[in-house]
Amino acid sequence: MSSIEPKRTGRPADEAKREAILAAAADCFFEHGFAASSIEQIAADAGVSKVTIYNRFGDKRALFTAAVELECEQLRDSLKVPEIPSGSLRHRLTAIGEAMVAFLSRPRMVQFERRIAADTEHEPAVGEAFLTAGPLRMKKAFAALIAAMHDAGEIEVGDPELAAEQFASMCKGMGDLERRFGAADDPDRNRRRIEGAVEVFCRAYARD
Repeated sequence: MSSIEPKRTGRPADEAKREAILAAAADCFFEHGFAASSIEQIAADAGVSKVTIYNRFGDKRALFTAAVELECEQLRDSLKVPEIPSGSLRHRLTAIGEAMVAFLSRPRMVQFERRIAADTEHEPAVGEAFLTAGPLRMKKAFAALIAAMHDAGEIEVGDPELAAEQFASMCKGMGDLERRFGAADDPDRNRRRIEGAVEVFCRAYARD
């Protein structure tokens, strides 16, 4: 009596392969920069063929964009509007500021920003891809959260995107610039910057 095996789908294997490609791409781009990274090396590191990468992502720039999006996912998750908001406005803003600064303070991210800046000088599209996949996408997510806070009556904001930029800039201060030029990260200074950003933001926008 023969048994009939259940039909298998390719989704789990496909997803695992995609994750392997993106992990290898992120490592390569972060370590060597866009210009010095090759599809051949990324394919070898991921254990797939070049054809597989081209079929899934189209070209090197699209793969780069996807890799940046993957790296930014951690921060974007922290900016999503929760289904059931909890905690005070200051508590949530502090958590967002801490996630933002922690993400930007990672040595891997600092190194990546340096490489992107160098690559952009020769290929401006690389910088554009980075801004679109990372910082601009994050700003949009945070602006959406600020708009939701406005709609909920917690804050009064006329321009959510501007408010998002203001809060992010206050949280970062000169920290990201200092790290990019070799200064050691200063957790205590980061904490005071975030506390100050939350205080100023709430004084400017929180409803009584």
